[in-house]
Amino acid sequence: MTVMAGIDVGAAEPLGATWDGRGINFALFSANGERVELCLFDEGGAREACRLPLPGRTGDIWHGYLADALPGLVYGYRVHGPYAPERGHRFNANKLLLDPYAREITAPFRWNRANFAYDVESAHGDGAFDATDNAAFVPKGIVTGPTLAADPGPCIPWRDTIIYEMHVKGMTQRHPAIPEAERGTFAALAAPAILEYLTSLGVTTVELLPVFAFADETHLVRRGLRNYWGYNPVSFFALDPRYGRGFRDMVAVYHAAGIEVILDVVYNHTAESDRFGPTLSLRGIDNASYYWLDERQDYVNHSGCGNTLNASHPQVQRLVLDSLKYWASAAGVDGFRFDLAATLARTREGFCASNSLLAQIGRDPALSRLKLIAEPWDVNGHFLGQLDAPWREWNDRYRDTLRAFWRGDGGMRGRMATAVSGSSDVVSAPTNGINFITAHDGFTLEDVVSFSKKHNAANGEGNYDGSNYNLSSGYGVEGATEDPAIRGKRMRQKCNFIASLMVSQGVPMLLAGDEFGQTQHGNNNAYCQDNETAWLDWSLLAKNEDLVLFVREAIAMRKALPELRHESFFKGEGDIVWLRPDGGVMTETDWEDPAHRAFGFLIENKLLVFLNAAADTSEQVLPSGNWRTILSSGEGGHSLTVLERTDG
Repeated sequence: MTVMAGIDVGAAEPLGATWDGRGINFALFSANGERVELCLFDEGGAREACRLPLPGRTGDIWHGYLADALPGLVYGYRVHGPYAPERGHRFNANKLLLDPYAREITAPFRWNRANFAYDVESAHGDGAFDATDNAAFVPKGIVTGPTLAADPGPCIPWRDTIIYEMHVKGMTQRHPAIPEAERGTFAALAAPAILEYLTSLGVTTVELLPVFAFADETHLVRRGLRNYWGYNPVSFFALDPRYGRGFRDMVAVYHAAGIEVILDVVYNHTAESDRFGPTLSLRGIDNASYYWLDERQDYVNHSGCGNTLNASHPQVQRLVLDSLKYWASAAGVDGFRFDLAATLARTREGFCASNSLLAQIGRDPALSRLKLIAEPWDVNGHFLGQLDAPWREWNDRYRDTLRAFWRGDGGMRGRMATAVSGSSDVVSAPTNGINFITAHDGFTLEDVVSFSKKHNAANGEGNYDGSNYNLSSGYGVEGATEDPAIRGKRMRQKCNFIASLMVSQGVPMLLAGDEFGQTQHGNNNAYCQDNETAWLDWSLLAKNEDLVLFVREAIAMRKALPELRHESFFKGEGDIVWLRPDGGVMTETDWEDPAHRAFGFLIENKLLVFLNAAADTSEQVLPSGNWRTILSSGEGGHSLTVLERTDG
């Protein structure tokens, strides 16, 4: 690497490291920093070649320009200022910091005590300043060249969308058709075997668990585990190197196959954790601006992960908006699912969706055209139904209702009817709700029908982690069994869940592997299981051909029937009629009867769905006319049947 003799003032815009064809402009926000040094490294990032103070400051943006510098330059920052946690400042220039706008990094983050700004062995805790240089232990930013805007994706309407939630590594790590050296990468995700499989299922949209650079939590490292899901970000622009290169190419391949790509994004917190966490980027750049601090200058923790980004601060808002626009433009990403989105609508007075970062995203001309999905809660509150279009929301009330109904809980017919007809009790339109039975967080579908309680001992937290509210059952046996009667009931229940999802108004989401019986052996919080517990077991595909075929048929049925894909709620008589098993119309007394667990509904006198969550047979008396069965999980108790009118 050639070391530049000096650095010019440069410009405050744009933020990050930007090559203009003649050199590189560097710009970094720090309102409370007193001096910023640009640190340049050799090509591999092992040797620090020089430190150059950024000579320019415009408002709170520090900037400088390196003439003749080229893409590929490896860099980081050191920000000088007070180390005064009691005042909200945690500057420590001995710690090399990642540029929040770095588009690429040299390596994955790894734990080392040098990455902490305080002496981790001191009795004074985070008040003990640490002078150890950590440059040898942290990844650096890599300057990239300009990227042309990617072509847009297939733009599938919400009413026609079928989401498939999956993990880059989990989807590909055990797939026999993918070369072992490629598994767990974006290139593997773009392999013909994966695309052909997704196309054969009929999914329209994949939702990828986080792919931004992330770090393992300290407590996991100490237990010999690692973060698998990736909900612990250190960057909102750089991809995690563990997944290799080729992300943009992968998205293009999916678009060519007619499939959209949504990213699960985490803007509510970072991997810097609580006051005892490492200093990797934002904490050392300007802790008091980027993080939400309480009156004691400690971290507010709405995320449950130790810190919360201050989404009401203009720079945090800009960082998030810039990140979203970058991925939409540079890679052609079709949308985003926001982890713990409620934190982005919080103020010190409480939750306020109408005047928040979420509202800004929804109003943005470029972003509002994308698929925007919110997880409408955080650890301190639940706000389902409080976001307006273009936002869509994960509907956990739908999940809980269907699990309770099919488990056989009493008094669920009214709630079940509301759920399958679009959840008018919580969302303003059917397509504003994302319906799901399972997701990465919780049991797989196989485990919902195989376990009555969680089994998370492998996580090393004494089985205290993960939810205790699972609304699941093993139907007499906890876990795997060879009993044919129990296996048959479990199979039928899995079909009932899938069929219910596909006949419900709203937007359905499947968890990868549910269609062929993927199990986590009762672990409902496999965030740290980067192993065969969480990786999809593709050998199950051949063992569960009947379930895979049923899922394909259910998806195909949904696509073929516009009656299942309304964008507004049913308005009244004639649109939908609720039926007792004897063919009579349900009355208020019928809905309130906790003893009965079967009912049907007739949509526009064309489509009849009959659901029986009781153990005994409950024959449905059909309306007049000719009907044919187009989907059925079986006959008798615990069954769902869909019939189509054939006489017009």
